[in-house]
Amino acid sequence: MHPSASSGSILSSFVSRLSSNPLLYSKTMKKEPYQIAFIGGGINSAIGEVHKAASQMDGHFELVAGAFSTHEETNRETARTWGVSEERTYAKYQDLLQAEKGKLDAIVVLAPTDYHKDIVIDALKAGFPVICEKSLATSVAEGEAIAKVVAETKGFFCTTYNYTGYPMIRELKQFIADGKLGKIQQVQVEMPQEGFMRLGAGGEPPKPQSWRLKDTVIPKISLDLGSHLHNMIYFLTGERPEHIVADQTTFGLFPQIVDNVGALVQYTNNVRAQIWFSKTALGNRNGLRIRVYGSEGSAEWFQLEPETLKTCDLRGNVSLRDRTGDVKIANQQRYNRFKAGHPAGFIEAFANYYKDIADCLNQYFATGSFKSQYVCGIRTSLEGLAMMQAAAKSAQSNKWESVQQRF
Repeated sequence: MHPSASSGSILSSFVSRLSSNPLLYSKTMKKEPYQIAFIGGGINSAIGEVHKAASQMDGHFELVAGAFSTHEETNRETARTWGVSEERTYAKYQDLLQAEKGKLDAIVVLAPTDYHKDIVIDALKAGFPVICEKSLATSVAEGEAIAKVVAETKGFFCTTYNYTGYPMIRELKQFIADGKLGKIQQVQVEMPQEGFMRLGAGGEPPKPQSWRLKDTVIPKISLDLGSHLHNMIYFLTGERPEHIVADQTTFGLFPQIVDNVGALVQYTNNVRAQIWFSKTALGNRNGLRIRVYGSEGSAEWFQLEPETLKTCDLRGNVSLRDRTGDVKIANQQRYNRFKAGHPAGFIEAFANYYKDIADCLNQYFATGSFKSQYVCGIRTSLEGLAMMQAAAKSAQSNKWESVQQRF
């Protein structure tokens, strides 16, 4: 088991005050369902409804407030649709942070990535635990600014990477940890999509959200898709990227942005990775696939067939595992809301991740820190930015670049 997230330990003087003052300690402790507010994520967004459904699926969170959109009617309509009172619906996120002090257990940041830095920092400084939709920010500099405030405030911070919530991905993680594949040698992971090229039913061109059509230091596609691939490799193997060589180009209908990226990555312990992510791969709706090769065997998982894990040993024996088979993780009750044969999917995986976040919040409220093998904290979030920024630099320099880890 390797911890992927830690907020650090609180000041010893504060710990002493808590332990010597039971009343103060009881006020610090929180109980589920945790009360949360969304900043961004209105009903016209790509991910708002998913976060709303996943966070409340198992009763760990309750959405009670929000500044869902900068557009007044969308903001109000979202609140009405989701049953959030008008009194706790805010036109500006700054008003929410001020009015909701002492009333919330966490803020969920679902605004476009371009706005993450200011919102996250303001929320942390206001004393709120923060759950942030990936990617952390638009550049390493922005990510480091957030990391600095996390350290200064000793605040709770995590980023949502829901694909790691699939039961069979967690089974693969355990499979690797148990040494079933031997020494890990290669990882191949891809995430092809077609949204920047495929026409609609009537031949109309795609209409992405405007903020997705403006590249920053790191191309938006790398923030949107590439960060998932970095997170997946670290989640499964515990290895960290050291050097990368990448190619990025544009094939689709929006010439001002990058829409296809491929890279080779050198990881710690001599692990090699190949990654590819695209928004112009016709025929692929969201083809996330991961293959792991070791000295004793291999494993493969494909999101469109999420209930099965394919493995192969040195003798060429191929096996398929699901939640009812020879598994250690995927057969746990928390992953079986309904019996196998009735597939769980994307939102359930997200709900699994929110359960992990709730566990981390419980640790944090009790001790001032948290550790988790599942939840992505500030270090891994920042490392993803560093890897994607190095990829962008490599695509310009046409040579290998180091993944700078100044954290």
